[in-house]
Amino acid sequence: MGSLKAYVLLITSIGKEMDVLNELKKLEGVKDGTAVYGEYDAVIEIEGKDLDDINRTISQIRRNPNIIRTVTLISM
Repeated sequence: MGSLKAYVLLITSIGKEMDVLNELKKLEGVKDGTAVYGEYDAVIEIEGKDLDDINRTISQIRRNPNIIRTVTLISM
């Protein structure tokens, strides 16, 4: 599909990691996601044909009320 890839680090509400991941995996552009230990609660991989696609997916991700904070890393 896409030629641009990004990783989004998520901090979620306590105990909501799996709920958030299950919802985000349904979004177009989200390729994979996993819960992690450490400063962040989950990491998701997104893909799009350009930066506009990536931005569109990130905007959808941030609408989830159980996400407290995101950090986006765009692959080079």
